[in-house]
Amino acid sequence: LPAASGLAEIGAHWIHGPSPGNPVFRLATRFGLLGPEAAREENQQAEVGGHPPLPSVTYGSSGRVLSPQAVSEAHDLFDTLLASTRAFQGAAELPAPSVGQYLRGEIARRVPALGGDTEDSQQLQLAVLAACLKLECCISGTHSLDLVALEPFGEYICLPGLDCTFPGGYSSLPDRMLSALPEGTVLLNKAVRTIRWRGAFREEGDEARDFPVRVECEDGDAFLADHVIVTVPLGFLKERHQDFFQPPLPERKAEAIRRLGFGTNNKIFLEFEQPFWEPQQQLLEVVWEDESPLEEPSADLEANWFKKLIGFVVLQPPEQHGHVLCGFIAGKESEYMETLSDAEVLSTMTRVLRTLTGNAQLPAPRSVLRSQWHSAPYTRGSYSYVAVGSSGDDIDVLAQPLPEDPEDPRPLQLLFAGEATHRTFYSTTHGALLSGWREAERLNRL
Repeated sequence: LPAASGLAEIGAHWIHGPSPGNPVFRLATRFGLLGPEAAREENQQAEVGGHPPLPSVTYGSSGRVLSPQAVSEAHDLFDTLLASTRAFQGAAELPAPSVGQYLRGEIARRVPALGGDTEDSQQLQLAVLAACLKLECCISGTHSLDLVALEPFGEYICLPGLDCTFPGGYSSLPDRMLSALPEGTVLLNKAVRTIRWRGAFREEGDEARDFPVRVECEDGDAFLADHVIVTVPLGFLKERHQDFFQPPLPERKAEAIRRLGFGTNNKIFLEFEQPFWEPQQQLLEVVWEDESPLEEPSADLEANWFKKLIGFVVLQPPEQHGHVLCGFIAGKESEYMETLSDAEVLSTMTRVLRTLTGNAQLPAPRSVLRSQWHSAPYTRGSYSYVAVGSSGDDIDVLAQPLPEDPEDPRPLQLLFAGEATHRTFYSTTHGALLSGWREAERLNRL
């Protein structure tokens, strides 16, 4: 960002659950990459359930700050309902196929008891609950919680610890890990076109040895290998697995790739000359006061895409980052945002913030920067979730190395890692890291 000396994380942002059970946190601590706050015992023991802290301020679409008590009551109810979804893990009978349908059913049941007896206060509670559902879409990386399967939802494990960031950026961790490897070990900008396996490939001039795998790159280079660990995002596999692997993957694995969910969660960074928020505020929540989780949202993306925005995290500390807000937006609206120009996003965000603060003269941000994970050809979205019609078993099938035939004397050729292959930590960097270690260990045992 032009004015700030700090950095903006376009990808992974936080260490979720920074505590001894988290390998990313352990490595970051060992390498001395975290600030003093993150190391405190109390921070490591805090149970936050994978959610950001309560909003410091909640703006309503009528241009006012909403009552903290009303907001907090609605959040408490939502947290209670969300926690109750864990009870259906392994259940033979389900009240609904998806997390979204279950939550809406429970909200409808409890609405009469919500927010006092006036219609206005009840509508406000419903509007805050609609905002809670949008936040959960960002956390799950999905367009709608109606797409997220209820039964396996409780398999996901949240680690304790107050989420923390890397003062030097998330890339300081892989940079540090890479520094231990000999130079030239890692080749960047070598896009792979095809992975051929179950073959007998030879180096030119070396007739003595066959390799079962040949990795062919877009630039014409090829690499022969005994084993390949494939860590590409599930979104890429969904789009390309049929032509990316030759021969194609077995039907069972292709089915798992099809069934599992993969969605988009994007960030919109806005940099300001001066903050309009208070120094102690960390999260500015956005609530559209006419919305309700019991009504279908508008399908008109062009007119309403920005309403999926859950609000803004204030990047801390301002001495490092400047005055920067980071907005989060998931789903189809997020994908629509990617098709707009920077100028269009900036003017829409300016309009939204003027509406929310009730200040028609609020200065426009001086710059905008956003992620575009859906249109990125090698990701096609952000991270995975267990979709309706899928289960944790599909994650295990995706993680299963090939060939699967125990009678096959040849060693494993295709191994699979990445967040979408970790049954309890999918969607996280620690899940991705553990999955990589798992496959490395598998090769060590051969």
